Amino acid sequence: MNLALFLILTVYIITIGVLIYGFFKVKKYSNTNLEPQTSFTIIVPFRNEAENLPHLLKSFSKLNYPADLFEVILVDDESDEKFQIPNSKFQVRIIDTIRVSKSPKKDAISTAMKHVKTDWVITTDADCTVHSNWLLTFDNYIQENEVSMLAGAVTYEANNSFLHHFQQLDLTSLQGATIGSFGIKKAFMCNGANFAYTKSLFEKMNGFEGNNAIASGDDVFLLQKVANLNQNLMHYLKSEETIVKTKPTQDWESLFYQRVRWAAKTSSYQSIFGKVLGLIVFFANLSFITATLFLVFGIWSWQLLTLFVVLKFITDFVLLYSTNQFLTGQRIESLVLSSLFYPFFSSAVALYSLFGSYKWKGRNFRV
Repeated sequence: MNLALFLILTVYIITIGVLIYGFFKVKKYSNTNLEPQTSFTIIVPFRNEAENLPHLLKSFSKLNYPADLFEVILVDDESDEKFQIPNSKFQVRIIDTIRVSKSPKKDAISTAMKHVKTDWVITTDADCTVHSNWLLTFDNYIQENEVSMLAGAVTYEANNSFLHHFQQLDLTSLQGATIGSFGIKKAFMCNGANFAYTKSLFEKMNGFEGNNAIASGDDVFLLQKVANLNQNLMHYLKSEETIVKTKPTQDWESLFYQRVRWAAKTSSYQSIFGKVLGLIVFFANLSFITATLFLVFGIWSWQLLTLFVVLKFITDFVLLYSTNQFLTGQRIESLVLSSLFYPFFSSAVALYSLFGSYKWKGRNFRV
């Protein structure tokens, strides 16, 4: 059993090492102040977000981009109260989502696509805010590269609580894996809060056809469709000026259900690499828990457990530190405590996602 646990750890270390290599292969990009040319439609699905939408729209009003080159479509997914658009200097409108599947967000984006007249669409969430050079940097990159799909980074606006620090660490690990997978040409994941693609590519892929039975995944399933077609069509835009900030959840129950929703789509991935990576991470976390139990029951010495934990911690730290420096430029808070708690939380999420149900936007969904 000792050999099995360290064998799993060895595979995990090699895998994370490959992602670290991929992370550094994706070079940082800064806009070169080219004259803006790209027309964008920003699609924002929302449900009961009256508190958050004004902050998002305010960040749009500060965009360093010509107002005639972008418009905003807010897609109302059966909110309890209608949101009133404040006066703005850019084009913004609200439409109602047309529900045709089990996936509210995919339906919202598909509804909006029927109204899109621009070359590019970029999706974000109602609880986000964007950098003033967000669109300008996307535009400059598009002008300088042959690309039809771009993934960008997302980070939290966290306060000083363990719940928020833990979420930041978890999201940082996902962002690091995302960037690393792009770097090794095995992209399988992105975040719909900062995701751009051409309308023509969306239509060529027949939108979300084929995965509408899964509630979430408007981002990863579309990306994996494109990856199967041609990985060269999609890039990761690694730029501080395109990082989107979002809000963390405010309680552990909401966080658990959110992560269950994210994990539930893994079994439906088209990406073999994504599925294998998910299994490797799951078994590495399970091995951590097993090793801890071995110490409790006297099967392992504390020296052996320490060796196991240190090897895993050092491997994780390299990817986490590099990614966190890109996302926030600050030190990682509650690193040790979060790292010790993470395997237990992650394993519980993974196991529950196999058979449980979850809540999302006031609705119940079966996995």
